[in-house]
Amino acid sequence: MTLKHWALVGGAVACLTSVALSAAPWLEPGDSRARFAAQKLADRGHMDRTISTWPMMWSAVHSGLEDSVSSDQTSVGSAAAYLRFEKEQQAQQGFRGEYSLYGSSEIPGVRGFDQNPLAKAGTAINLQWQGEVWALGLKPSYAHESDDDEELRLDGSYLAAAAGNWVLGAGAIDRWWGPGWQSSLILSNNARPMPALWINRNNTHAFETPWLSWIGPWQFTALAGQYESDRAVPDAKLIGMRFTFRPIDGLDIGLSRAIMFGGEGRPEGASTIWNALIGRDNGQLEEDDPGNQLASIDARYGFALGQQSMGLYAQMMGEDEAGAFPARKSWLLGTDWTTQLFNADQQWFVEYTNTLADDFLGDAMPNITYDHSRYRSGYRYYGRSMGASFDGDSEALTLGAFNFLDSGTNISARVSFARLNKEGAIRSEVPNDDIFYTVPDVDQNVTILDLGYGTRLLSGWLDLNLQASDTKIQYQGGEKDQWSFGATWTYRF
Repeated sequence: MTLKHWALVGGAVACLTSVALSAAPWLEPGDSRARFAAQKLADRGHMDRTISTWPMMWSAVHSGLEDSVSSDQTSVGSAAAYLRFEKEQQAQQGFRGEYSLYGSSEIPGVRGFDQNPLAKAGTAINLQWQGEVWALGLKPSYAHESDDDEELRLDGSYLAAAAGNWVLGAGAIDRWWGPGWQSSLILSNNARPMPALWINRNNTHAFETPWLSWIGPWQFTALAGQYESDRAVPDAKLIGMRFTFRPIDGLDIGLSRAIMFGGEGRPEGASTIWNALIGRDNGQLEEDDPGNQLASIDARYGFALGQQSMGLYAQMMGEDEAGAFPARKSWLLGTDWTTQLFNADQQWFVEYTNTLADDFLGDAMPNITYDHSRYRSGYRYYGRSMGASFDGDSEALTLGAFNFLDSGTNISARVSFARLNKEGAIRSEVPNDDIFYTVPDVDQNVTILDLGYGTRLLSGWLDLNLQASDTKIQYQGGEKDQWSFGATWTYRF
């Protein structure tokens, strides 16, 4: 965060100090057990809230925990208990903190919802304070041998305040927009979080007026951020918007847009933003073309299945627009379900991702997804895709499973069969050789295995992660090892 960003948010929310509402922080992406718990409660009818936009506000989780689960205790008891524990730890007023220490033999090139650190070694302290209106998080960290040569970071830091049922904030926080477990096509935590100003609803309850109540519970979030300076177009800007709603029990629908514009030598005034918002680009304005746009539509339907739950989901993203609808499309399709075996909870998923434009239902159009003719560093932040970690022009099938024991221990396994950059070329421009661009070299077939284990250790929490591939993956930034073993220890105080 720069001083300019802090000054902007300070001016934007300075008038809110008299609002006597909780500025409750959020449930961050990356905690697969929390996501499993919230999703199972929603699928079984205990939490009528949208669950495909992360961070998820604690007020939405609270509404689900308030509903009685006594008649369904066998199925959702452990899920509700975990969320109650995390709510007591994270959503109470006052001060709290975490200290973490991590190390890895290699920085994984592929990440999922359950992320890994983006450096070979490092340490961080996360200090948070929450009041009735304001919430503050300060997370200074040191990253050793990172892919972007940035050793000192403030990723995870924020300042937020509540106004009515809205939360305004500034900071660099992880996001995940969509129903996928392995990938989100439009915005994920694959890259480092971007410094941004944002606004979103706090409680996602439905409209009270009969004219709009049919929409059901809904969430809206919008952000305005800035890219790094070491790019083909330095200091480009990003506007992101997402609207999710739940018109019937179990059905989440999400509409998202991401707009890259401005930066050095590019227009970025009010007219440019307006032209971008109404979709007046794609060469219509020639040199004054407002920027690079992506839009996505996603849906997930979850339902009870005996004592368990199941969901079907899809996401479609377009790099361009045709007839007010996304064109040059990438696709994500998947299903997930739960089981209870061996005195533990399991979450399973199968997910297909295809980021080669129009390859799934049409004629393939390579060199489009996450790339742009003017913003030649692409839809990437510090060299990593802000969408799917497989990057563009790739196809992958992922099978994954999580095992959550009553003791708190977690075990995870995921295998991806991928063909990376299968018909494309490398179009992205790298203005700084110190930034490792995780853009796959042309046409590589690879199998990637991820294993995870989490347990209590020394009054804290230890996460062990292993990623292995059957061959070394070649990226624009160079070659990554076939094996990556990492460990993270976190202590709360």
